[in-house]
Amino acid sequence: MTQPDIIQTILKDSNYHLDLFTNTEVQALRKEILTQTVKGKETAFIHCPIRRKAIQLKPEELIRQLYAARLLKRYRYPRERVRFEHLVNFGREKKRADIVILDKDRPDTPYIIVEVKKPKLQDGKDQLRSYCNATGAPIAVWTNGQQISHYHRKDPNYFEEITDIPNADQTLADILSERFTLKDLILKDKLATERKSLKDIILELEDEVLANAGVDVFEEVFKLIFTKLYDEFKSQNDKTIINHFLRQSINTAIQETDQDYEVEHPDYEILKQAVETINDDDFRSMEFRNTGQTDSELKTKIQRLFDDAKDQWKGVFPEYSTTFELSDSHLSVCVSSLQDVKLFNSNLQIVDEAFEYLVSKSAKGEKGQYFTPRHVIDMCVKMLNPKRGEYMIDTAAGSCGFPVHTIFKLTGTLFSNAEIPPDDKEHVLKVFGIDFDEKTVRVARTLNLIAGDGETNVLHLNTLDYERWSDNTERNSRWVRTYGDGFDRLKALRAEPAENRRFNFDILMANPPFAGDIKERRILHQYNLGFKGNKAQSKVGRDILFIERNLDFLKPGGRMAIVLPQGRFNNASDKYIREFIAERARILAVVELDNNTFKPHTGTKTSVLFLQKWNDDLDRGPLCRRVDDYPIFFAVSEKGGKDNSGNYVFLENSDGQYKLDENGHLIVNHDLHNHNGELRDGIAEAFIEWAKSENLSFWEDAK
Repeated sequence: MTQPDIIQTILKDSNYHLDLFTNTEVQALRKEILTQTVKGKETAFIHCPIRRKAIQLKPEELIRQLYAARLLKRYRYPRERVRFEHLVNFGREKKRADIVILDKDRPDTPYIIVEVKKPKLQDGKDQLRSYCNATGAPIAVWTNGQQISHYHRKDPNYFEEITDIPNADQTLADILSERFTLKDLILKDKLATERKSLKDIILELEDEVLANAGVDVFEEVFKLIFTKLYDEFKSQNDKTIINHFLRQSINTAIQETDQDYEVEHPDYEILKQAVETINDDDFRSMEFRNTGQTDSELKTKIQRLFDDAKDQWKGVFPEYSTTFELSDSHLSVCVSSLQDVKLFNSNLQIVDEAFEYLVSKSAKGEKGQYFTPRHVIDMCVKMLNPKRGEYMIDTAAGSCGFPVHTIFKLTGTLFSNAEIPPDDKEHVLKVFGIDFDEKTVRVARTLNLIAGDGETNVLHLNTLDYERWSDNTERNSRWVRTYGDGFDRLKALRAEPAENRRFNFDILMANPPFAGDIKERRILHQYNLGFKGNKAQSKVGRDILFIERNLDFLKPGGRMAIVLPQGRFNNASDKYIREFIAERARILAVVELDNNTFKPHTGTKTSVLFLQKWNDDLDRGPLCRRVDDYPIFFAVSEKGGKDNSGNYVFLENSDGQYKLDENGHLIVNHDLHNHNGELRDGIAEAFIEWAKSENLSFWEDAK
């Protein structure tokens, strides 16, 4: 066993990781490791500073030693207050807590209890709850080296999350009442520092309070996220100051464009060190926080913030009074869990994953529609190359991943709480989304309102049933008040006045529902694909009708990316669909996605079809001259970014730790594109090179 790989050897095949610990902390422990031959096998030991003897290093012991070193050095707890395997009495039964910090004034009483033996959060939290209830300890910590949670035992029923534990010179009240700014949120963002996802946090909240709260979980969590986004939005001036400083110091920015300057992908720890040096004395204090006030006072503050958010971003919640239905104590627990999550991130995957889970509770998945993973969206956007001045639409928008990432491409600005310049806003208002699910439309409008700086073209309509749009657009006054401005902009793109079938969009990207059939004759008879030959079909797959509908949205020379079941490309019975497509458009590319791409919701094999409508007239649109024979780009993804269970697979560094990009995001490990240089060139980069060589009109000027 060689010294450099000894830690990874210990952790191999365990559920423990080192992601939470800095390289300095890991190297310091590595230097203390000794090896001895035990029963003919080389075994790792370390001299434990707490027990003052040599201890064999098993996975959980390694994490305990790393965290104990942090308690001694970073939090400055004296060795005399730290205990390992501390006895906890449960009547006649006795158990041992992994790490206990004793109370300063009552040396026999536990003050903080740390659990490392349970590598899964829920198991560790249950253990901590029992230990805290038995001892009265007010603070608890769980970690497996990859994730970490800090709790305040509010009462026997609730564990309320706190940002961090107090150091040896602080009290719990000091932690709760500390002034907290956008700078602190960047440094203490749970998604980066605790390696949690927003979905993880919501699942924990469900277990803690939401499941039995008697409320609509989607509505209450949506209100909280909406309010939290607004609180971060209000600190946009501080964001500008931080980004200006970072450009000067390490030539990068938090969630900003790299359009105007070079970025060398700095290590996230380097970025954090730079942020730590910023003076935030004049920064605004974040309001979405539990600062130790009473539960009722906190609810009043959060409700006021929510009301202000509704005024800022109209058309998401009803105009009449909307209030939080959660009880005061439940709301307090929820705010405490969400307050250290930085939602304004360039990677909207964190918000998507949470909302996909929430919406699926309302049976969205039964319609065969799932939010598209962001790395798939980015591949499509890169390949179709949206340009300023072009009009784009997603006809099955979901949370509007395709439109929002198109906005990122057009403006060069990621999901940020900074103001969008007026000339950029002009291009944002050329991006549209349509969806028939009211809940997802509200999610999409929220993200688009923010990305688009207060206006959006996300519309609640049934794309396929365009003959009935007038039921809303002309006869529903509430719909018109909410969506009217966006629909007016959509009407301006009609191919024919007063007709909602054909439009003049440059680009369309969509992942339509691919489960279930349309059986309503009135709808089927609107489509050529509703017939086989001259015979009307009794039912047609939704995705089939979307192919025709989407082509009708495009002007001549317009281009499209659409996610389809693999069978549409292979099944003999679907030959008429392929012939229909080939007659109307050039097939640019087919990218076969990995089987796990849409797991855990469905294992349906899918591919992305890229098209450009035939066009021989430059006055009508970009040229795509009709030819009988032409090359097609084919690719198969061999690294889809998810495992067989549908969990994301993240990029690891040489030490086996998850790598973060410069914004503190975990990097999904896939082969669809290069993630701004963090990954190897992928399918998108190969297509771009091919498209330039083929002189495709939308890549000609990029040679």
